[in-house]
Amino acid sequence: MNKLLSVASPQSLLLPAGILTIIVLMVVPIPAVMLDLFFVFNIALSVAVLMASMNAAKPLDFSSFPTVLLFATLLRLALNVASTRVVLVHGHEGSAAAGHVIEAFGAFLIGGNFAVGIFVFLILMIINMVVITKGAGRVSEVSARFTLDAMPGKQMAIDADLAGGLITADEARTRRREVTTEADFYGSMDGASKFVKGDAIAALLILGVNVIAGFCLGMISHGMSAGDAASSYISLAIGDALVAQVPALLLSIAAAVIVTRVTDSRDLAGQIGGQFADPHTWLPVAGILGAIGMIPAMPQTVFLPASAAAFFLWRKLKAREDRAKAIAAAPPPPVKVDPSKITLEEVSDHTLVTIELGYGLVQLVDERRGAPLVSRVTGVRKQLSQGFGFIVPPFRVRDSLDVPPNDYRILLGGVAIGGATIRVDKVLAIDAGEANPRANLQGVPTSDPTFGCPALWIEPAQRDLAIAEGYLTVDASTIIATQLNQLLAERPHALLSPDEVKALLEALKTRNAGLVETVYPSPLTLAGMTRLLRNLLEDGISIAHPLPILSSIAVAVQQTQEHDRIVDLVRADLGSQIVARVCSPSDRLPVVTLEAGLEATIANGMIDPVTGQPVVEPDLARTIGERMSAILSQRGPGSSVALIVQPRLRRAMAGLLRLRSPGCVVMSIAELPETQPVEVIAVVGGEPPAPRGLPAPDAAHNTTQPERMAA
Repeated sequence: MNKLLSVASPQSLLLPAGILTIIVLMVVPIPAVMLDLFFVFNIALSVAVLMASMNAAKPLDFSSFPTVLLFATLLRLALNVASTRVVLVHGHEGSAAAGHVIEAFGAFLIGGNFAVGIFVFLILMIINMVVITKGAGRVSEVSARFTLDAMPGKQMAIDADLAGGLITADEARTRRREVTTEADFYGSMDGASKFVKGDAIAALLILGVNVIAGFCLGMISHGMSAGDAASSYISLAIGDALVAQVPALLLSIAAAVIVTRVTDSRDLAGQIGGQFADPHTWLPVAGILGAIGMIPAMPQTVFLPASAAAFFLWRKLKAREDRAKAIAAAPPPPVKVDPSKITLEEVSDHTLVTIELGYGLVQLVDERRGAPLVSRVTGVRKQLSQGFGFIVPPFRVRDSLDVPPNDYRILLGGVAIGGATIRVDKVLAIDAGEANPRANLQGVPTSDPTFGCPALWIEPAQRDLAIAEGYLTVDASTIIATQLNQLLAERPHALLSPDEVKALLEALKTRNAGLVETVYPSPLTLAGMTRLLRNLLEDGISIAHPLPILSSIAVAVQQTQEHDRIVDLVRADLGSQIVARVCSPSDRLPVVTLEAGLEATIANGMIDPVTGQPVVEPDLARTIGERMSAILSQRGPGSSVALIVQPRLRRAMAGLLRLRSPGCVVMSIAELPETQPVEVIAVVGGEPPAPRGLPAPDAAHNTTQPERMAA
């Protein structure tokens, strides 16, 4: 017990002590002096709660309000019980028998008139129950329902922002906690409003008990006359009811303020004052008050000064508004620039991906028109991040005088990798092979900037007709976003920096610390890990699922420290993932091989002295590229095939075909999974065989099949 008390702070012991005090007030008689102190504390607590609710910038800033409201209600009911005991036991002794606070409320506030006191009490109850409490309860119910309905959407928005890199993991946890707290708060407020309503009903019943029981006790037990009993007991009962009803009214107002509060950076007084500071509000007020004051029957001494005050306020606010407009319209003061100094920010652009727009395309990023390009580019970044497995660095969109008015350029590391001339006021109708050749579309012939398909610039009014005729229609912002997505999807390795790799490894460390420590920071440094992952991305291997890749790296570094050899071992371990780029595991893999003599020529030809890799002669490279392009064209748009070569030739052939034939996936024999069924569709360098399908072989058959193709 002593150990528990030593750990507990005074603040943590204060609340249990307060609850115990409330229980004591209900069951133990207390003197009138103590009753006065508790009544004053109750009023002070109610005022403090009201001030806290008005100073809160948002409801969650006073998230403990439902619990505070419960404790304040219990305190008030306990005081009612204690004061009822004092009034009934000592009421015959005089008006001061129940303390000076009750005496003051019963005598001064109602002037000794019982009827006035009862009417004032009933009016306060009506205001509290019918107006404030009922309205606040309804607002609480609606807020709780809307908050719970919006909770899944808010959680999904947080997950989307986290996946898109717009917020950090800590920020996501904070926002999720705020969403949960908000739902709990409004759910609690929905029930807390019932406390106030029940307290008002209890106050009415307690007043009735005090009046009836006190009147009877005075006449029967103490032999008082009816007039004396009424003078003593009814006065004390009304004073007791009023001294409890005033704090109840303050708490009801505080509850209404909290549930009707709109989130704002300012407190309630600042928010209301700022919204009433519009000068257009007060000139009509001055005119209406002046017009009412001119009516003969109206008291002009009241309305006309009020009208003059409103007019004076309008003049002050109008003058302040004019000064603010003049300051905003004034040119900024000239910045003193030292011509001998140049900062790094003036000559460097640290953004990796930049979209430059001609001045004719600036409206695509105009917020007054919805900034369609900004939302499109944000969606592209989010989609690429999900596909690559790391957070793509932010893009920059800017206008440039170096770009023609209707042109745009896409820069990667300051180098232009794409761009086109587009029409903002037109719609691009693209013929993707399914358009009606006899369609009666009027437009300017052009081609799709991304895929080179024939297209027409048409009027927006013809969009529905173009869709009906089989055309794909896109606007200017979609054209830019599509080309941006396509160009960056072909260059994921260029977007991966050591910072992204470090963030990826740190995230994996939280759950797989042992696996990460086997490869990083030793034997692979951050630069080595970045280079390795860039090579995998360049080969089309996504790192969206990093655990299998990291496991393969951990095994590979135990066998060798040579970078190229590690890449080959990891690729061999990820053969199924590479095959999945071409077909599903249950389908036959369409395979192209090199003729044995051609393969030997490349393997025994020139060698790069730096990398030690074979170098394909330019004429031969062009011939192989044209042959692979022809094979892909025969199989139809969007098709893919796998070129199976010797391990020594894979890197050279992959670099040769990466841009010439993007649909061709180059694999070495060692990377082909043993259980993968294949179908040889062509041999480059020899007579193409008739496509033949191989039955799904067993493991032994599968290991010999690649050797036969390479022979």
